[in-house]
Amino acid sequence: MADELETSPSLGTKDGTPYIENSAAPIIYFDGVSCHGASQGVVEIELVIRTMAPTTDGGVLTKFMAAGRLRCGMFGAKSLRQSLDLAIAVAEHAPQGEEPEPSPAASRLN
Repeated sequence: MADELETSPSLGTKDGTPYIENSAAPIIYFDGVSCHGASQGVVEIELVIRTMAPTTDGGVLTKFMAAGRLRCGMFGAKSLRQSLDLAIAVAEHAPQGEEPEPSPAASRLN
């Protein structure tokens, strides 16, 4: 029975930084950045999403709204920039496949 148990790989970075999984951590999706700045050494970035809402005349109103506010120190900002650059490079070279079929449960506005 003990032979059937799978052991999880140890988590952490190659440089030895420990990592603990948190299933409650949010996934943040955003469409862009509305503004950015820094105050007292803290990097500040405002993330936005594009939203749509039906109007009573049958139209659709689109606007941007805040999705989150990113705050980090210089080390965190540089780490994020490095990870974004690496992830973008991978994404740019990924094979582009066909669009997946829409889910039957997916909703449509128009």
